[in-house]
Amino acid sequence: MIMPTVYQKKLEGKSNAHLITFSDGKDYVVKYFQPGFEKTLPNEWVAYCLARYLGLPIPYAQLVEIPHDFSYQVPELEQMSHTNFQFASLYVPNCVDGHQVSNVSKIINHQSLASIILFDYWLCNRDRTRKNILLHEESPDSYQLWAIDHAEVFGSYNWLQPDLDMLPIGILKSATHKLMALFIEDEKHFIEQLELIQTMPILLIEEIVALIPDDWGVSMAEKKGMVTTLLSRRKNILPKVVQKFIQNVYRPLHQNQG
Repeated sequence: MIMPTVYQKKLEGKSNAHLITFSDGKDYVVKYFQPGFEKTLPNEWVAYCLARYLGLPIPYAQLVEIPHDFSYQVPELEQMSHTNFQFASLYVPNCVDGHQVSNVSKIINHQSLASIILFDYWLCNRDRTRKNILLHEESPDSYQLWAIDHAEVFGSYNWLQPDLDMLPIGILKSATHKLMALFIEDEKHFIEQLELIQTMPILLIEEIVALIPDDWGVSMAEKKGMVTTLLSRRKNILPKVVQKFIQNVYRPLHQNQG
């Protein structure tokens, strides 16, 4: 397992993220467990594993151990809740977020965009703002897009088990989804991604949730609720929402373009 070597800085945002260099020579965005945001790390872990299976453009991530003697040397880390594991995602350099770009003429990995949108609806991620995409300029006004920050899937960073039964089932208001939809060339990509999500092995979903570290405080009942929600939403909610998105968002955008 990689070990932390150099603390860089605290990053902006409410999700308690820190930039740390590790023994592999790479920088990682590390999120610590913190009271009031109890589901941030479980959400990030489950979302990351599912996204990797689906082939989403999401930075590589892993669970890491931060030794106490390392944290105690850094005032920003000393007061953290020291669970055995924290969540670390690889820092992608030379990127800007969606708010920092005025003109995007091309997204080179456009074939992945439908999968991000469906993923957000499947996991009920209401926080896909322009700050939660990264854009790396490959050529003038042409970008590689990365999806980041899944702290608020399942509707919240501090959801409780009853909340899982009340997640929204309609169209999310997301300017970022509209931006991505502009670059999706054919609506068949939505249907292909829906099929991929619906055929993901149930056992794999159960294993991903089961691997949430015990000291992150997710009860067995809550883990069961996460699995039930994922299975229910992909079967009963996602097919209907996809059609609504195509009819109410995707087609009007492309008709206006034409």
